[in-house]
Amino acid sequence: MKVTIYTDGAARGNPEGPGGYGTVLQYVDSKGTLHEREYSAGYKKTTNNRMELMAAIVGLEALTKPCDVELISDSKYLTDAFNQNWMDGWLKKNWKTSGNKPVKNIDLWKRLLAAKEPHNVKFTWVKGHDGHPENERCDTLATTAADGDNLLDDTIE
Repeated sequence: MKVTIYTDGAARGNPEGPGGYGTVLQYVDSKGTLHEREYSAGYKKTTNNRMELMAAIVGLEALTKPCDVELISDSKYLTDAFNQNWMDGWLKKNWKTSGNKPVKNIDLWKRLLAAKEPHNVKFTWVKGHDGHPENERCDTLATTAADGDNLLDDTIE
């Protein structure tokens, strides 16, 4: 099955303030009917990058069987980790950057790798706040969640 996942993260007072993520998952069933699901949540104290990763994680974790996935994000942090082979380098260097410093957000990167594992995932970058309807929807979901009540706790590494 082919699935498209759109993602966005937001944080108020980045690097450490309230934040949220928004995810839109779309697929077409065997009858040609478009299905869409939306996910979002807000956190008390987090970073934009953590929310970008959470948006991707939640979308991939929502899939119940192996899929061909195009994951579309306005986060270079997320897309470049795979498209520029940062992840390969981090893994070879035991989660160290090219500057030999610990990779930030290791907990979420590991969770993302586990969520990605059963799928064939292509990461696509789109410019944020540029009128892309699904990206704009994800932004609205993320910012609404960040500004909402009942915010969750996040463990920032």
